[in-house]
Amino acid sequence: MDAVGQFIPLILIFGIMYFLLIRPQQKKMKEHQNMVSSLRRGDQVVTQGGLIGKVVKVKENNELEVELAEGVKVRVVQSTIAQVLSKTEPATDA
Repeated sequence: MDAVGQFIPLILIFGIMYFLLIRPQQKKMKEHQNMVSSLRRGDQVVTQGGLIGKVVKVKENNELEVELAEGVKVRVVQSTIAQVLSKTEPATDA
């Protein structure tokens, strides 16, 4: 019984660590994945490197083509998008 009493503080510490660190990080990661998967042509984005541009094309293999300035297009891996500044509305079929 004394051995179980020694593990109770460790179990409590792990529980606290899970709710304060691990769980919020998993939630943030899931939100980022949802944001990245919903990117469309016309969205204005910020990359993790701080570049601001407009999505021109959503390519295969998790790539985007982003226009940084007029005529300047770069290929970007989708997961490196840090933030979406403005979303475009989806086109409605009439």
